[in-house]
Amino acid sequence: MELTYRQEGDYLLPNLEAPETPMIGKYGMLRFRYLRDQKKAIFSGMQMSGSLNSHLEQIDREATEEVERLTRQMAKEQGVNEKMKKTEQMKWVQMMNSLKASAEEIVLNQLVYN
Repeated sequence: MELTYRQEGDYLLPNLEAPETPMIGKYGMLRFRYLRDQKKAIFSGMQMSGSLNSHLEQIDREATEEVERLTRQMAKEQGVNEKMKKTEQMKWVQMMNSLKASAEEIVLNQLVYN
C-alpha cells in the first residue's frame, strides 16, 4: 500500500480514508460482544484477516430472517391471524410478543451464541 499526500499550507497530509462501517443491527452487535468477550482467539483471528465485519453482517441478516420466519410459523401454528388482530387486539399483541421472544431465544442459541 502506497501513501499519497496533499499539501495543506506548509504541511503534507496523508490521503487517508476511514474504513467502511459495517451495516449490522442487534444480532450482529450481540455476536460481536460474544466473540469479543467469550471467543477471544476467534475474534482476534477474524479481525486480523479482515473477515469480522462481513461475518457480523451475515449473522445479523441470517438471524433477522430466521426470527421473522419462526415468528410467522409459530403464529400460524397457534392461530394468531389477522382476524384475531381485528377482534382481540391486546391478546394478539401479547401473543405476538411472546412468539417473537421465543423465536429470538431459539435464534440466539443457534446462531449468535454458538
